[in-house]
Amino acid sequence: MRDYYEILGVQKGCDEAALKSAFRKLAMEHHPDRNGGSAEATARFKEINEAYSVLSDAKKRAAYDRFGHAGLNGAAGGGGDFGDLHDIFSNVFGDVFGDMFSGGGRERGPGRGQDLRYDLEISLEQAYMGATVEIRVPAATPCDACEGTGAKPGTGPTACTTCGGHGRVRRSQGFFAMESTCPRCGGAGAVMLDPCVRCSGHGRVRQERTLQVRVPAGVDDGSRIRLSGEGDAGPRGGPRGDLYIFVSVRPHDLFERDGLDLLCSVPVPMTTAALGGEIEAPCLLGGENCDGRPKIMIKVPEGAQTGRTVRVRGKGMPSLRSRERGDLVVELFVETPTKLTAQQRDLLKAFEAALGEQQSPQTAGFFKKARRFWDEVTGA
Repeated sequence: MRDYYEILGVQKGCDEAALKSAFRKLAMEHHPDRNGGSAEATARFKEINEAYSVLSDAKKRAAYDRFGHAGLNGAAGGGGDFGDLHDIFSNVFGDVFGDMFSGGGRERGPGRGQDLRYDLEISLEQAYMGATVEIRVPAATPCDACEGTGAKPGTGPTACTTCGGHGRVRRSQGFFAMESTCPRCGGAGAVMLDPCVRCSGHGRVRQERTLQVRVPAGVDDGSRIRLSGEGDAGPRGGPRGDLYIFVSVRPHDLFERDGLDLLCSVPVPMTTAALGGEIEAPCLLGGENCDGRPKIMIKVPEGAQTGRTVRVRGKGMPSLRSRERGDLVVELFVETPTKLTAQQRDLLKAFEAALGEQQSPQTAGFFKKARRFWDEVTGA
């Protein structure tokens, strides 16, 4: 007879993990069902099973290591019976195939209800302050006529005769005992011979439910809120699934969000931009964040240009996970006056004449570069 270690391709003294890994690989490779039921594969499969049945048993392995095949006294002689093989596959392949190789049917409890999704759109103000929002969600709820049993009032479920009330049926296929969900009762283990008229035996009806959802301050577009146990009710009294709320924030007329910062563009009169001064800028919601007012005063530095930003610390969005706050970033754009009177035109012309290059450094620098470019192009 061949050496058992040689059959499994492992070294003498290998640990249990290496032994199990080698057996799993060889058993899958040489299983008769995967090889068209060939006699050669069947014989090899039995040989592999025999070797593993000995080496996976501490007492048998010790006897085999000391005395060889003679030390087994025929314990592994015929390759093991079906029960031994079934136990081996339950232990080795259970983590891969679940209860496919499990012995005997197990009763199954009522199934869990499905998870639900709800898309919730909120305003930027609600995201900033937090809010409690009422939503209406269509969901499966226990039938009040049969109290979720699915049976007509005054009757009850009857044990399924196909699976004997276990919810699983077992059949033999080659060397395996295969288990699957009972096709008659769908795994419930019982059938409704006289089902409830309202829910047609399902134990559930679909109706709209009203829920109060607490939206935390600082929530961002794309955030997800999980409400445990607010999904569909499970069949025949099974536990509820969960409700997942996906949040989207509507675009705002004045503000744009960038992480925790709030961006806002504010027009600045030409004179204020030139002389410096203060302007009013909107502040989201007011409250403590803006001293109780929906606006805040922004200092404009003298000579401010369009695109200049002023950052106001701590006046942005709150963080979901800390006390941190973002900033309010105000972008300035200088507004040129329109529809001037004759007097205003005269004043501006006089002002223009009084200006020198030092008062318009960007203009002077630009045209200096432009003249150099023109000279290079024309060869002047």
